[in-house]
Amino acid sequence: MTANGLKRVFERVRNIMSSYVMLFLLLLDIYSTCAIAYLSSPHVGQETPYTAQQSPVMTSPVALTSSSAAPAVTDDDLSRCPSGGQCSRLPADCIICSFHHNCSYGRPANFTCRAKAGVHCVSDPSRPQLNFSLTLDCRFCWQLDPSQYRCSDSTSCMTVSCPRRRYNAICKVLEHVHCLGKRVFQKRLFCNWTGGYKWSTALALSVTLGGFGADRFYLGQWREGLGKLFSFGGLGIWTLIDVLLIAVGYVGPADGSLYI
Repeated sequence: MTANGLKRVFERVRNIMSSYVMLFLLLLDIYSTCAIAYLSSPHVGQETPYTAQQSPVMTSPVALTSSSAAPAVTDDDLSRCPSGGQCSRLPADCIICSFHHNCSYGRPANFTCRAKAGVHCVSDPSRPQLNFSLTLDCRFCWQLDPSQYRCSDSTSCMTVSCPRRRYNAICKVLEHVHCLGKRVFQKRLFCNWTGGYKWSTALALSVTLGGFGADRFYLGQWREGLGKLFSFGGLGIWTLIDVLLIAVGYVGPADGSLYI
């Protein structure tokens, strides 16, 4: 009896140890895969270090946006270019400015502007004005705060990946924001979109019904869900691993979106 009891205890300890070893090896494999993918990424090691400057000066006298003839606004633009208001409050598409580089980055600078043909503005409620001075911070449009422009979204890139993936976005400055250079530009942004899946719901399903593959079915991963269903959660091991992977955000929706 004593020998049989010791044998059973030994078998239980061995099963528990083998489960922990499998879990450790799986997590180690995931970590090594992420590390190798990041180190082999083409952008690693290619970014030049940024050197901060207190007062960089743009010394080029070349005008960025200047034209001798002011194009007339169309009927579609009249609603966005109201006449009779203050010149400095007109949208950027309604005025012509002679922008130059002779200014210090981030500091206020004065530029000479005029309204487009067909748009009339005033300096105050009683004085019509043709040319006026516009004061704005010296910076290019792509250097603005992200809240001052809108970029296109992409639902074709994977948000859950190692390393994180980027996509080419087309950004446009808001009409009331003035800046130097082109108002429509491109930027490399991180994939950041959601399909409506909740992280809390996925984790709750993984903890309660993970043995039946409910968490994988919820995330749209029906193959893995069937595998967990017919293997009883991998005899509990797969269920435990999925709880950890969903908790840390490694396993996400099948469409590549982010949790909400």
